[in-house]
Amino acid sequence: MLTQTLRALERDGFIERISHPEVPPRVEYRLTNLRRSLSDLARTMEQWVVEHNSTILMQRRLSFDRSLSDG
Repeated sequence: MLTQTLRALERDGFIERISHPEVPPRVEYRLTNLRRSLSDLARTMEQWVVEHNSTILMQRRLSFDRSLSDG
């Protein structure tokens, strides 16, 4: 499963695979610039969630969950 995931990430351009012709074989993986740019976006989204988490939880309790119990 790990191999499939790593190959998919390589295929999509998120990681680079470096194979060393040694015995036993050795492989390294490196993040690409594309993946690094995604990390910046993910950090921004995480900060937004942290800042708005209490509002989201309150909205769930006050609005959505109440509508489920009324129905």
